[in-house]
Order: sequence, then structure tokens, then C-alpha cells
Amino acid sequence: MIDGIWWLVILFAVIAVLWFVAKSRGAKAGEKHSGAKSKNATPNDALQKTSAILKQHFADYRVTRKANHLLVSKQDKKIAMITIDKKIAEGQRRLGDVPVINYHRIPSRAQLTANLQDAE
Repeated sequence: MIDGIWWLVILFAVIAVLWFVAKSRGAKAGEKHSGAKSKNATPNDALQKTSAILKQHFADYRVTRKANHLLVSKQDKKIAMITIDKKIAEGQRRLGDVPVINYHRIPSRAQLTANLQDAE
């Protein structure tokens, strides 16, 4: 049997080893996360182009740019949320009272017209 305080020393050693392992894995996960941001630059460009189309052809709508989506409102009422994500099915779903419209690439003016009319 382990006498005296040796059991406490062994316990601290095990905790220290587990902490170092967890810290090293955390650093690797952080490196993967920073690499994913450069990969997502394409959808942001698509959102920017979609925002430009909305501002040019739909002057009565106000477009607010968020990190991963566009929020379309008219007279301070949220009309729709537009996302561009290839991982999610293309089409509409609802988030509360606001329809969420997902595209896989930059939508045409006709697509936006039809979807925004459906959203109102």
C-alpha cells in the first residue's frame, strides 16, 4: 500500500498529465477553426453580391448584412432571412415568423422577386 502523502503526489501527477493533453488538443482545434474562416470566404462574396442585387433592384427593401446571412426588412418589419450555404437544402423554412431562404449560389433577380413576394 502507498504510505503517507504519496497517493496525493500521484493524483496531482495524473491531473497534470491530463491537463497538458487537453491543452495540446485545444490548440490543435483552434488551428483548424482559423483555417475554416478562409474556406468560407466564397459564401461571403456571394452574400455581398446578393446584397448588391437587392439594393439595386429592390429599393423599397432594407438589407442588413450579418456574418452568415442577409436580413431583409421593409418598413421596419422583417420580411426574410437569406443564406447561401451548399450544405443546407435549397429552399425555404421558417424561423419564428420570418422565412429563411437558402440558396446554393447567387440568386437571380427573378428568384429573389418570387421568393420575396412569397415571404410577404
